[in-house]
Amino acid sequence: MPITTSATALLDIEHPVILAAMDLVADARLTAAVSEAGGFGFLGAGYGDEGWLRREIAALQGMQPRHRGKFGIGFITWSLAKQPHLLDIALEAGPAAVWLSFGDPAPFAARIKAAGALVVCQVQSVGMADDAVAKGADILVAQGTEAGGHGVAQGTMTLVPAVVDAVGDKVPVLAAGGIADGRGLAAALMLGAAGVVLGTRFYAAREAAGFDAAKRRIVDAQGDDTLRGIVFDISRGNVWPAPFTGRCLINDHLRRWAGRELDLLRAMNVEGERYAAARAAGEFDVAAVIAGESVGLIHDIPPAGEIVRRMVDEASALLARPKGLAAGAPRSSRAS
Repeated sequence: MPITTSATALLDIEHPVILAAMDLVADARLTAAVSEAGGFGFLGAGYGDEGWLRREIAALQGMQPRHRGKFGIGFITWSLAKQPHLLDIALEAGPAAVWLSFGDPAPFAARIKAAGALVVCQVQSVGMADDAVAKGADILVAQGTEAGGHGVAQGTMTLVPAVVDAVGDKVPVLAAGGIADGRGLAAALMLGAAGVVLGTRFYAAREAAGFDAAKRRIVDAQGDDTLRGIVFDISRGNVWPAPFTGRCLINDHLRRWAGRELDLLRAMNVEGERYAAARAAGEFDVAAVIAGESVGLIHDIPPAGEIVRRMVDEASALLARPKGLAAGAPRSSRAS
């Protein structure tokens, strides 16, 4: 059963399943795969590496996915403000949407709209949602604290309906954080969301950029194997402004330094080099795997298209059940 929402209509896509704009992990290959499956893919330009952005835009345009032109590009807003010319490069590629997160969208929204693209703003509170809509957001991503990477404190289950209630029918709201299967999609729709944004689930997809060892750690982890804090930000010399902290998988480095952040800062002349070397080598007892609590629902590393189809099929089946019979739904399929 097709699932159509205000988000699928606005984005002109088949399924309300969106790839999060994960820094570097969401490259051209993964973005195209999600779009080809009928969802919507965002290139994860993150902090803004101009060489990476130009290369991945060229690769994406060369792939000519079935949903040609149905892709977006995402930035960390406060970092984009330091190099605003990157937005011009992005808009020249003709994205259908630009994702802005963790910062003021006002300096960029008008330029994005003038180029014919939608403004997608990620928010972590009702106050942020109201502000983003007032400044031109066409779509909101309500991100709960369960999500991997940077976020704040409110859980998805309460944040999403609160944001939906606040913005009413002004803009579609997408749910993010802790969602990895059709049950999460069905639940998000029941909360009033118009779709879901997936980060961790798509990180563990065949097409995702990054080390296979990181993907395997996601598959092997449970939901309580993650921790939100600032250790990995300190370690890579990129501490974010309050109130944002980052969620990642617990590893030896995090066990050593969690709760000892001041000591870590004092040791950065040694630990900084050690951490950088570990990131380059894919040594994840030290380097962070940035992932959310949905790791406990992820048991395989399939193609991205299969993730989309599996999620939509499961959600459709749940939503089609007679009222009152949704409880006790079977678990999502595990890898054999």
